Amino acid sequence: MSDDTLNDTNRLSKRTARYVGVGAGMASMGAKLARQKLLEKDILSSEASAADIAKMLGGFKGPLLKIGQILSTIPQALPKEYAAAFQSLQANAPSMGWSFVRRRMKTELGADWQSHFSDFPETATNAASLGQVHKATLNNGRIVACKLQYPDMSSAIQSDMSQLKTLLSLYSAYDKSIKTDLVLEEIGERLNEELDYKREARMTKIYKAMLANTPAVHVPEVIDSLSTDRLITLGWLDGRKILDFKDAPLETRNTIAMNMFNAWYVPLYQYGIIHGDPHLGNYTVRDDLSINLLDFGCVRVFPPAFIGAVINLYEALRDNDEAKLVHAFEIWGFKNLSKELIDILTIWAKFLYGPLLENKSRVIGKADNAVYGREIAMDVHKKLKEAGSITIPREFVFMDRAALGLGSVFIHLQAEINWHEVFETMIDGFDVETLAQKQARILA
Repeated sequence: MSDDTLNDTNRLSKRTARYVGVGAGMASMGAKLARQKLLEKDILSSEASAADIAKMLGGFKGPLLKIGQILSTIPQALPKEYAAAFQSLQANAPSMGWSFVRRRMKTELGADWQSHFSDFPETATNAASLGQVHKATLNNGRIVACKLQYPDMSSAIQSDMSQLKTLLSLYSAYDKSIKTDLVLEEIGERLNEELDYKREARMTKIYKAMLANTPAVHVPEVIDSLSTDRLITLGWLDGRKILDFKDAPLETRNTIAMNMFNAWYVPLYQYGIIHGDPHLGNYTVRDDLSINLLDFGCVRVFPPAFIGAVINLYEALRDNDEAKLVHAFEIWGFKNLSKELIDILTIWAKFLYGPLLENKSRVIGKADNAVYGREIAMDVHKKLKEAGSITIPREFVFMDRAALGLGSVFIHLQAEINWHEVFETMIDGFDVETLAQKQARILA
């Protein structure tokens, strides 16, 4: 049997084992939920069930791990016990061994791949859900980050998304207030994009261009000659973890918070593009308090009209303009909205936009039970169950994720800033047509 045939057989065996394993886990969970329902137990407040699912997701690593983390940041999508359990999952999966690294590097750069480096450590510096990073040194002395994709991730995503639908269908059978079909489509599409390292390289360059006039935010340089479909090589950016600054003086924390705000929202409001993964490992802080923005696998490009609706929703809340509020929700993608549903959605909107609406220096908020936004989300969820069902639009997923993720960062920092003034300055003179033109140019 040839090496290629053996590798194909091994990959098929792994795919089958993963599908059977995940499927068995879902089936077991389904049986447990059914038993609880039969015994008239409240499965939606079952911490044991949530912990079991989280443990199962964490055991399989890969896409399922990332999916669980994403779902935990969509407040209305899951009960609080499930969200809390999913947020406990860590994206530091054990790294693949040296034999995998050598095979991957040989496949991507050729048999002489090591000739490009004066040093390439066998141990990964960082290991996440879809790939791992090695801090290597080129022959010219430049330090680089080599990001290697794990084997057969495309099949794993297909398998895991299929099984996730099973999990959420079990949940929706008992709670029909939230329809997640579009959420699943959005997550699946974004995950598949994350496997396209050529796209990630392109988005890294686009971010470097978008933030060229934002000197306090740094984006790594792509080294095209050492990047392929499943390997991306970037210039290494030194920095410290943001949590190292939790106890720094207020002025320091405020500076970091402002730089983080600009890193995410200059691209959004000037180009309609957002970094969809505000994970603590995706940015570091330099000695001058500027930000290194990292990992551009999860980047969402929004239609310009949607960005206009984001601003319209803020203006409607600021000016108490009900007609503008309804129009904004409709452009966001919410459909068939009754007066009652609009009132419920407005509760969540006022929470998200709250720091921007108060014209004073303030902290973003607090994290109830260590999950930012969880208590208000519980109230919204309860009201939706009483009022009927609602379908969460696709665009909501990563806008919400970015807002909650950055909100959590600002809470860690306890930054005190007049967010109203900052935001009003950022959107001053905003025009949808101008954004559309800038977006088209930057993506060309």
